[in-house]
Amino acid sequence: MLSRIAFMEKRSFPLVLKYEDVRSYVFTVGFVALGVFAPWACHQFHLAGPTFLPMQYFVLLAGLLFGWKAGLVVGLLTPLTSYALSGMPVLSILPQVAVEISAYGVIAGLLRERLNLRAMWSLVGAMVGGRLALLVAVSVVALVSGESYSALGVESSPLLAVWSVVKQGWPGIIIQLVSIPVVVFLVERLAMRRDASGNE
Repeated sequence: MLSRIAFMEKRSFPLVLKYEDVRSYVFTVGFVALGVFAPWACHQFHLAGPTFLPMQYFVLLAGLLFGWKAGLVVGLLTPLTSYALSGMPVLSILPQVAVEISAYGVIAGLLRERLNLRAMWSLVGAMVGGRLALLVAVSVVALVSGESYSALGVESSPLLAVWSVVKQGWPGIIIQLVSIPVVVFLVERLAMRRDASGNE
């Protein structure tokens, strides 16, 4: 019973990007563009990025839909591209944001691809793992610089820095938990239907 709830049926992961053809790069560029555009759009409507977590959304989707390699590439390129184009996230937190966002994509992809977990559990695992990676990154920055930076400013300790980010971002976390598994389900159904029609 528990295995049916946690694990998918044994089948090949439908959309893993192997980076052997142009489509892999097109999908990656598209998800990076969405990950950069979404925070910009939030700022235009005065919606706080640390509250709604728009950059994380497309990195998590990339990992869940296209595997850990896509999650890693999209996770690394999204904050770096965003910084190059808009200066956000600010330089003081850019390294730890890059570590956190990349961890989301890698962990989500590994849990789906290697452990065959369902989208919801892969998503939860990635959310926890990404925040642990953030804690490590903030701790390393604190050792080097003597200050614990978060997206909301300087905090007195790495734990408080990560906690402030989690506390601020709860609406985005809920949005991710509710919508991302639905998006993954719909895309996979579409992919399987296309594969079935192609094999007929």
